[in-house]
Amino acid sequence: MCGIVGFVDKEIAEKKPVIESMMDAIKHRGPNSSGELVNGNVALGFRRLSIIDIKSGMQPIYNEDNSKAIVFNGEIYNYRSIREELKKDGHIFKTNTDTEVLLHGFEEWGIVELLKKIRGMFAFVIYDLETGDITGARDFFGIKPIYYYNRQGTFIFGSEIKSFLKHPNFKKELNKSALKPYLTFQYSALNETFFKNVFRIPEGHYFTYKSGKLSIKKYWDIHFKENQLSFEETVNKINESINESVKAHSISDVPVGSLLSSGIDSSYITAILKPEHTYSIDFDTDTYEEGSAAKDLADNLGLKNTRGIVTKDEAIKAMPLIQYYMDEPDANPSCVPLYFLTKLASKDVTVILSGEGADELFAGYANYGDHSKSKIIRAFAEELKKLPKSTKYKLAHGLNKVPNFPGRLHLYESTAKAEEFFIGEAKVFSEDEASEIIQSDFEKARTVKDIVMRSYRKVADYDDEVKKMQYLDIHQFMSNDILLKADKMSMANSMELRVPFLDKKVAEVASGIPTKYLLNRKDSKYALRVAAQKVLPDQWAKRKKLGFPVPIRDWIHSEDVYKEFRDLFSESFVTEFFDQDKILEMLDGFYNGKNDDRRKIWTVYTFLIWYKVFFINNGTKPDVDPQVKLVN
Repeated sequence: MCGIVGFVDKEIAEKKPVIESMMDAIKHRGPNSSGELVNGNVALGFRRLSIIDIKSGMQPIYNEDNSKAIVFNGEIYNYRSIREELKKDGHIFKTNTDTEVLLHGFEEWGIVELLKKIRGMFAFVIYDLETGDITGARDFFGIKPIYYYNRQGTFIFGSEIKSFLKHPNFKKELNKSALKPYLTFQYSALNETFFKNVFRIPEGHYFTYKSGKLSIKKYWDIHFKENQLSFEETVNKINESINESVKAHSISDVPVGSLLSSGIDSSYITAILKPEHTYSIDFDTDTYEEGSAAKDLADNLGLKNTRGIVTKDEAIKAMPLIQYYMDEPDANPSCVPLYFLTKLASKDVTVILSGEGADELFAGYANYGDHSKSKIIRAFAEELKKLPKSTKYKLAHGLNKVPNFPGRLHLYESTAKAEEFFIGEAKVFSEDEASEIIQSDFEKARTVKDIVMRSYRKVADYDDEVKKMQYLDIHQFMSNDILLKADKMSMANSMELRVPFLDKKVAEVASGIPTKYLLNRKDSKYALRVAAQKVLPDQWAKRKKLGFPVPIRDWIHSEDVYKEFRDLFSESFVTEFFDQDKILEMLDGFYNGKNDDRRKIWTVYTFLIWYKVFFINNGTKPDVDPQVKLVN
């Protein structure tokens, strides 16, 4: 696992100090070593976290005649078989790395065919020293990030935006259109980031930069199409694919551990992997507690479990550092435990496996299905789902207009088009609520509907509304929040986090599973839970989803944190973005028990913390070192 940076700029005469400064900004992604290439108008940089072929895997790596070079962040899990295929075709290898396999594969087959062959997580860039052409790609799901800036003859790319700040021709400017959608989604929801003119290469896309022209094209997407397998056959397919994926994801020349919560996703991965080390985290509050259940499972499986406790003071102290590493504001509270969890694991291992992606692929979120507490309402909703589409949609429009009654929302969401009510797994402020607190300069933004319709338009012909919701979450919530958080928080602690559920072959199985096998009156992710019972005790396979519970309610209700939030909300720079009186009223109301706006408060707070780091303090890394306590 590594970090990559690079640029094309004919105006900069001395490129070496610039690329080295950019590399230094992401040293946490690769503290073991660094490498660079400067050629004409182009500079490439690389920071290495040694995982495979530790002795000879230094990048950039060149082909046989030194006409092409590659920098790469990620892991290719089937590189060994592809390597043998390339050797038979006459390619000569200098290393045993997956990086060199990508380079020779590109030479042999070109970018499109190469991407069809590989399995893994990746962001890579290949530079042709003879033509000056640059070709790069981001993996299927967006596990590894890559950003770019392309303005006035300057093309910059890299794993993290903070490295761009070191480039003299990068113009740092706040993207005002990003704030309002962020307040709804809790994360940066646009392709253009919070930094004006900085974009993400989308998941499942590759790019070429030739003669000053940038082209970005899609090479992969998930397609939900129900198979004709029985439930038992489906369960066996799930178990086979996940076992095989975990085996592939455990390839490493350094120790591999796993993150372990009380939920099924990480438990399933851990039970298959059976690593020497597992890691869990808790907070110093009785409100939420997962660590003891994780410890019980580790004991049941005969595994070592290291458990940490995060105090309120350390969590709040860490927030500026967390937002510094995130590059963009992310108000998902689970950023906090994930940062401390990877910090805890980094003391023993370099690679950790985690359970991200299971909820999106196997329909694990409550909003996908039967979330009504009433059995009668749930049963009635199931019958309504069987109606013809035109009848269902007409009924939904009627339900949306009538006065509220118990179960109305559940019946409406069971009959309406997904695009009419579902915007993903995070919804903090409504658009009207966001408009009430932001200044007029930030009103001009893409609507929530416009943002989600980018995905919904691609599945407009789907009959299954749940599959539409899964597709949206895969391309919106998962790629822009869940996976960025996983990458940034693990790399902040120089850790490689691998996600076996997000494997191309696992996705092939998941995309064919009928919704009736995943959601029913018993549970969400039902087929996955039954598959997990092959390696897990029933009580763990059937555990309800908790996510990563974080006690922000307790924190903000404490006097010291409330005062810290109030001091921040009262600073003069805040008036540029928000109606200060209204956000202070919201904060005071929560503290005094008049509202339950903790998520809204946390979202505003997170943005303000991020803005101070990158714009008031000019992107300087906060000088704090938060600590996690070990449970004896």
